[in-house]
Amino acid sequence: MMKIIGAIFIIVATTWTGFEASRHLNERPRQLRQLKSALQSLEAEIMYGHTPLHEASRRLAEQLSKPLSWFFESFSKKLTNSETTVKDAWEESLVEMWKFTAFKQGEFEIMKQFGETLGRHDRLSQQKQIRLTLTHLEREEADAYEKQAKYEKMVKSLGFLSGLLLIILLI
Repeated sequence: MMKIIGAIFIIVATTWTGFEASRHLNERPRQLRQLKSALQSLEAEIMYGHTPLHEASRRLAEQLSKPLSWFFESFSKKLTNSETTVKDAWEESLVEMWKFTAFKQGEFEIMKQFGETLGRHDRLSQQKQIRLTLTHLEREEADAYEKQAKYEKMVKSLGFLSGLLLIILLI
């Protein structure tokens, strides 16, 4: 009886692990879409609303879901509550929020580079920087969809099958 309970526990644990890895593959494209949408909203706020950066970030934080809302909220607070540069506030917020996202290192580098140009140029140049960043993020999103289609089913199956293998080896 104990062997059966142990086997069930192993199957459940490894299957759950496979589904969690699959969820991570699912989250990355969704979060990339959300990030692109946030940058487009930021562009509209800057170009047409003439909204200050801290206010635009605060508004974005209210519109977005977690973890991206945390990022823009943190960025807005850093801009208003401390004597820091836009670049430093962006980078600090990026580092704080990164562990809660499904993003890869490529997205981190794109966002870090964008933060270095944020607030340094006139509105037209800033718009060009936002569009360049959106282009890079679209490339990453295509890669994320490709990886999701390629590996999602395999990761789920691998979790279950590794549990079966472990049970066979232990019996």
